[in-house]
Amino acid sequence: MKKWMRWEDYVAGICGLYAALSVFWTRQSSASMTLMLVFGILLIVSGVLNLAMPGTPWLEYVQCALGVLLFISPWIGAYTDHTGAAWTSWITGIIAAGVTAAAIKPAMDAHHRMMPSH
Repeated sequence: MKKWMRWEDYVAGICGLYAALSVFWTRQSSASMTLMLVFGILLIVSGVLNLAMPGTPWLEYVQCALGVLLFISPWIGAYTDHTGAAWTSWITGIIAAGVTAAAIKPAMDAHHRMMPSH
């Protein structure tokens, strides 16, 4: 697995970027703005880390969890009535979690190839 080559991590990072930037053009509450910015920025960071350090399964799990948290954030932050913010969280969160879940097995395989056997 080569650095900076995994499309799944680019997609997850772009989802985070979109979620974080969308606070500027969607109607927000203070909870939605906070949650979308935090989870969006954390998705960007995890995407960059996953791209820089391929074959690190725990980072893939973290990124997947961040996507799930972004997906459920409209219920956590009680902003399901802000449809633009809620739909942005649901769509970007499920895409980020889905592509990352698909990348976990290849990351684990690469990790095992890099590690010497016991």
